[in-house]
Amino acid sequence: MRVFGTAGHVDHGKSTLIQMLTGIDPDRLTEEKAREMTIDLGFAWMDLPSGEQIGFVDVPGHRDFVENMLAGVTGVNAVLLVVAANEGIMPQTREHLAILDLIEVEYGVVCLTKIDLVDDEDWLELIEQDIRMTLSETKLTGAKIVRVSSRTGSGIAELSKVLASLSEVMPQPLDLAAPRLPIDRVFTKSGFGTIVTGTLIGGALEVGNEVEILPSRIRARIRGLQSFNKKVDLVGPSRRVAVNLVGVEYSQLKRGDVLSFPGLLQPTHLIDVHFRHLANASRPLKHNDQIKFFAGSTEVIGSVRVISEEELLPGDNGWLQIRTESDIAVAQGDKYILRRPSPSETIGGGVIINPYPQFPHKRFDLATIQSLETLLRGSLMERVIQLASCRNPISRNELQIQLRHPAAEIDEVISSALQQGLLLAFPDDTVISNIMYQQFVQKMNRELQAYHEKNPLRVGMAREELRTRLDLKQEVFSAFVGQQSHVITQNGYVYLSDHEIRFTENQIQAIGELQMKFTLSPYCPPSFGEASHIVGEDVLYALIELGEIVRVQSEMIFWAAIYREILEECLRIIDDSGSIAVNQLRDHFGTTRKYAIGLLEHFDSINVTRRVGDVRIRGT
Repeated sequence: MRVFGTAGHVDHGKSTLIQMLTGIDPDRLTEEKAREMTIDLGFAWMDLPSGEQIGFVDVPGHRDFVENMLAGVTGVNAVLLVVAANEGIMPQTREHLAILDLIEVEYGVVCLTKIDLVDDEDWLELIEQDIRMTLSETKLTGAKIVRVSSRTGSGIAELSKVLASLSEVMPQPLDLAAPRLPIDRVFTKSGFGTIVTGTLIGGALEVGNEVEILPSRIRARIRGLQSFNKKVDLVGPSRRVAVNLVGVEYSQLKRGDVLSFPGLLQPTHLIDVHFRHLANASRPLKHNDQIKFFAGSTEVIGSVRVISEEELLPGDNGWLQIRTESDIAVAQGDKYILRRPSPSETIGGGVIINPYPQFPHKRFDLATIQSLETLLRGSLMERVIQLASCRNPISRNELQIQLRHPAAEIDEVISSALQQGLLLAFPDDTVISNIMYQQFVQKMNRELQAYHEKNPLRVGMAREELRTRLDLKQEVFSAFVGQQSHVITQNGYVYLSDHEIRFTENQIQAIGELQMKFTLSPYCPPSFGEASHIVGEDVLYALIELGEIVRVQSEMIFWAAIYREILEECLRIIDDSGSIAVNQLRDHFGTTRKYAIGLLEHFDSINVTRRVGDVRIRGT
């Protein structure tokens, strides 16, 4: 399946040609019929002799509706460029061509229409020469020119053959198992409900799939699918598709939304892009200039941060960060177009390199620019390594989606990089670059060493505090710390293996004094405050972290050996008699009601016991 977009100046016969080819009038609006001019996107299709179908997205040719044109053209595989023989290339032809070149459309056919209005062969050859010269500066250089007349039907059969031949040589659409449908039309139909349409990319959709509408994150389910007016259960990439949704209201959706699988994309409002400034742009692009951003069917106001230059002159290439006023859903590798809001003007476009930068880049930073250059022009291995040089490991599936390469190629590169030590793997099949991994190791070492120096009497840093400082996801942090032989994780603390708490002679003497207090009154021990007064708060915390003392409540502590004795005896009593009450524990150990209640509440909190009425039984 291939989708062709039309392009060309207003009144050069795009819609009439599509109707002649397909038998379908792509102008569906009453206003379009009345004005005899395409205003919004139209859709049609035709069957090829091979049995394959090709779809058409018919776009407006008038300059006032170029933004509607952009909503349909960025998802096409090829173009049907229409030039009227009696007029030749016109201003809107050139703007459409510039847009097609910016989004790197490489396949197309030129239809020289209205040849019935021109009798002069020399004139036709001159027009064709002008077309070839214009195309020579674009990716459509060498495109075949077919002379047609939609009034007489001349050339239509030849055009059909050219379209069929072109479809055969175009590459097959890549199925990444990551479908995205940029929504270009939303409507409701009696008996069906909410329906959205678009050109599917990246993967297949199937009836029954749960989907997510971005950027709003609305969940829905596919009740039905149609492609070219035929009901289907499964539809693959690079096809026009209508999706009947349940679980979402028509009023909740709009053109520019993206339908995808849940969790596949994330809303974003800051993106890194490579930008080509059109040579005929009216003025330089400056830092913080306001722009209109177009990608897929999305149109949104934003501003640019010029990070590679002071400003970009017409004809320049460079690096931008674009901040949009509202969230969008895009992916790495998507093509985009920029226009100035006022006066309206297409100024350039390019490719999205990073849809999720973590923060605004510092301008003119060489390392940032080099990393972006790698993602744009590097080998597949270099781009894999670059994408894996992120804060959290990246999955093979995410690499495949971002790089838009078959899974087998990605797996081969990952295997090679792992063998060379360029990547490291985690148990969940994610990978991270060795450079980034070593940076985390170094940062962890610095954090722990600094903590030990500042807190020599603490066993180590709280596990969650270290994870927060490293800014790692919980599962990644667990795997990462578990791989470090020089780091110990115990009782919720993390510390370097060579770290050891060393008490001074005075502190050792104070600890002995405190231990004597516990020995003299093991079941009615000194409070936290009293113990802290004897040995100092730092020493007391160290004894707790070392497991010498157990803190039962904020002010209630027990020597660890006594605590274990009480716990074991408490469970024995429960096993012998089925339960234990506060007064039983109090009387058995000759303690007070305060300590008995405190101990049992503590045992409840750690699920050793469970309260049932006024007694405790074994916990879960």
